[in-house]
Amino acid sequence: MGLTETGTATGTASVLAIDAGNSKTDVAVVSAAGEVLATARGGGFRPPSVGVPAALDALAEPVRRALAEAGLDSVTHVSACLANADLPVEEERLATALHARGWGRAVEVRNDTFAILRAGVAEPRGVAVVCGAGINCVGMRPDGRTARFPALGRISGDWGGGWGLAEEALWCAARAADGRGEATALADALPAHFGLPSMYALIEALHLGDLAPERRGELAPVLFATAADGDPVARAIVDRLAQEVTVMATVALTRLGLLDERTPVLLGGSVLTAGHPQLDDGVRALLASRAPKAAVRVVRARPVLGAALLGLDRLGAAAGARERARRYWEAP
Repeated sequence: MGLTETGTATGTASVLAIDAGNSKTDVAVVSAAGEVLATARGGGFRPPSVGVPAALDALAEPVRRALAEAGLDSVTHVSACLANADLPVEEERLATALHARGWGRAVEVRNDTFAILRAGVAEPRGVAVVCGAGINCVGMRPDGRTARFPALGRISGDWGGGWGLAEEALWCAARAADGRGEATALADALPAHFGLPSMYALIEALHLGDLAPERRGELAPVLFATAADGDPVARAIVDRLAQEVTVMATVALTRLGLLDERTPVLLGGSVLTAGHPQLDDGVRALLASRAPKAAVRVVRARPVLGAALLGLDRLGAAAGARERARRYWEAP
């Protein structure tokens, strides 16, 4: 999981917890007793678009603020859950780059989906499916075994997330508008979201760059609203996402030998925490059929809690320390 050196629990041990997503980064300094000494927030972590050095430079700003507030120059252990650390080799390379920054004696890097999972369980055991801009799934057991997917898009067999939903909605709407596909209210709803008169106008605006590519992500809520109004095509896309979430969770449970044990299955990310009834009901019904012992829960705590708990796990901190850290982020 991208571990360099080894941290041990001492009276002055501390964790630098980092949850770095595409749009924002949360940082916290936590003592071995679970006391949150400092927090800071920064911008997104995007090595694919800016390169690793520049991404780490951006990460350094909230890290410096948190360490300064905690009165520390460095920590015992850096627990970093990072977006775009999709493969073990990427975790290893990022761990090496983070270690060179001198923020901690030991560094462990994991994909940011592990932060969602650890935030939602009392021990490192369970499966998490995260659906935000993209989709990913990980599982873990206390003995260190994990299950994961590359989560690199279509080349690794992935479908879903806000981006995938928008692409599918656009495809169906374009074909409906020109007669190649089934009629759907999406053909009017998608261009109307941008104040455009037709799908042709929307296609043109996206192709010519009059609408920034990232604005496609705005179409996922339009899809869900259209599905809620009863449109069959939109509803079929939502049903497909429920199937995909279920398949990922079931495969991860099977890989870890947990399919026949009472096991938490955590749902996280903006799409799965938005409370879309059709999607929520679909996921729960499908999991009840295919993984009847799965205990499905939505995780709403900040993922940096998961990064902190993973760090405390690595330090061998007492259960009370983990409970203390959890209370900080879960307090009403």
